[in-house]
Amino acid sequence: MDTRFIVQARVFKAMSDENRLRILDYLREGEYNASQLLERMDFGQSTLSHHMSILTSAGVVTTRKNGKWTIYSLDKKVFDKMCSWMKVYSV
Repeated sequence: MDTRFIVQARVFKAMSDENRLRILDYLREGEYNASQLLERMDFGQSTLSHHMSILTSAGVVTTRKNGKWTIYSLDKKVFDKMCSWMKVYSV
């Protein structure tokens, strides 16, 4: 089995949800902690935690600790990779 397809599928699947796309759109603006994201979302902490787990497991979002907070940000390198993955289908 070709593992590159497993990685690609995980990334694209992570982005195949409207709420996760909204989260990614907010993270385009910069770093946010969970509390800041929840202020902008129409769901609760457990749902946010579920979505962030999927996004971080896929490598689309990175985390870092700042005191008691986990800070989330986009991993822009993954988006560059996604562009190169898609490019092979456009030639």
